Amino acid sequence: MLLIKFSYFYNANLENANFQNAGLWHVGFASANLTNADLSGADLNKALLNNANLSNANLQGADLSGADLYGANLEDANFVGADLEAANLSRVKAKGANFKGANLKFATLHTPDFTGANFEEAD
Repeated sequence: MLLIKFSYFYNANLENANFQNAGLWHVGFASANLTNADLSGADLNKALLNNANLSNANLQGADLSGADLYGANLEDANFVGADLEAANLSRVKAKGANFKGANLKFATLHTPDFTGANFEEAD
C-alpha cells in the first residue's frame, strides 16, 4: 500500500494517476489536476482538495472525512460508498457526480452545484 503523509502537491498535474487504496493522510492537492484519477478506497482523511479538478475521478469507497473540497470540480466523479463526513463541499461543481450510498453527515454544502448528481441511499 502506498502511504504518503503531510505532503503537498499544489497545482500538480496528476491526470490519470493511480492512488487506489493509498494512504494519503493530511495530503494537500489544492488546485491539482486529478482528472480521471483512481482514488478508489484511498484514505484521504483531512486532505486539502480545494479547487482541485477531480472530474471523472474514481473515489468509490474512499475516506474523505474532514476533507476540504471547497470549489473543486467533481463533475461526473464516482463517490459511491465514499465517506464524506464533515467534509467541506462548499462551491463544488458536481454535475453528474455519483454519491450513491455516500456518507455526507455533517458535510458543509454552501452553494454547491449538484445538477444531475445521484444521491440515492446517501446519508
